[in-house]
Amino acid sequence: MSEKMLVTQALDERDLLVKKINDKIEKAKFVDTIKPNEERVNGERISRDDFTKAAESAFQQINDLIERYNRIDAAIVASNASTRIQTSYGEFTVAGAISLRNRLRGNSFKDDRCDFESLLQNELERQYAVMVEFAEKKNFSLQETAENMRYSILGRDAKVKDDKPLEVVETYIRENTTELVDPLDVRKKIERLQDKKHTLLTELETQIKVSNATTVIEF
Repeated sequence: MSEKMLVTQALDERDLLVKKINDKIEKAKFVDTIKPNEERVNGERISRDDFTKAAESAFQQINDLIERYNRIDAAIVASNASTRIQTSYGEFTVAGAISLRNRLRGNSFKDDRCDFESLLQNELERQYAVMVEFAEKKNFSLQETAENMRYSILGRDAKVKDDKPLEVVETYIRENTTELVDPLDVRKKIERLQDKKHTLLTELETQIKVSNATTVIEF
């Protein structure tokens, strides 16, 4: 006879089965030893017949639990593959939403190289920081050079009363100042990536929970 339950209930039972199966495997005794002149096995100190019955029973219980786990797991997978949810970034199956959520969290089974959004954001931040630092260093050096030029001009002719001789210095500064080339407006792109990731993660979490709490599976 088939059973029906909500996906949330199935997920809870599946987690419980994992613990039960592991506990039973850890505690079960399948093999022992005995001497011809003794009636009890050495480890469990019970008769050979009782040990045989206990071992067979434990083995059967474990396999029954494994079979139930497989049935529930298969029903969850089938449900996740067919049930669809809506987000502001489009429609996903629950399976697709879970995969995307895990990837955005950076805990995809494939490893962190699949968290493309974070990789892109980190690279934007890295390049922006490197180029800003580079421009600042270049411009600081330029100001030092310009200051030396001013000193050289003024030092050569202390009677200079107008700024015309210094115009060459200002021209030099204008023509050699290092500017940031930022066609994407990287800071805004980073903010948008962060906002999109946060919004999508929140929506996926909510929709997955709603779906699991309302979808019934049969197994």
